[in-house]
Amino acid sequence: MRSSSTPLPSLDALKDQAKRLRARFCEDGQALSHSRALELVAAQYGFRDWNTLNAAAGNRPPFNPWMLGARVRGHYLGQPFDAQVLGVQALTGQPGRYRMVLHFDEPVDVVTFDSFSAFRQRVHCTVDETGRTMEKTSNGRPHLELEW
Repeated sequence: MRSSSTPLPSLDALKDQAKRLRARFCEDGQALSHSRALELVAAQYGFRDWNTLNAAAGNRPPFNPWMLGARVRGHYLGQPFDAQVLGVQALTGQPGRYRMVLHFDEPVDVVTFDSFSAFRQRVHCTVDETGRTMEKTSNGRPHLELEW
């Protein structure tokens, strides 16, 4: 069963995922219908079928890439932060991906060792429409997670 706390990608991103899956099967010489690809994507997200996933993804508010100067909060390398958005740009050719520059109110220690620290106050990152980076720490958590 799917965790309801994990945000879903947009419908466009989900359909694009099904399209890529179908193309990959085709490259391997295996026929896969569009509807079957949608059903497989739904199963990957823990839904019983595409219609259920479509309803769940379509009923959530769209990702807001925030405006310059906006206040955001979240976690960076597991550390909580409050920050100001200094820059945001939708990436061309990568639907649902945004390049952001954040300035933390208080520097965040990015080192987990007790023997030394390394603080960051300005971070450049690329997030998806859920406000998370694709890059993950060794425990599987995204480097940066925005809350809204």
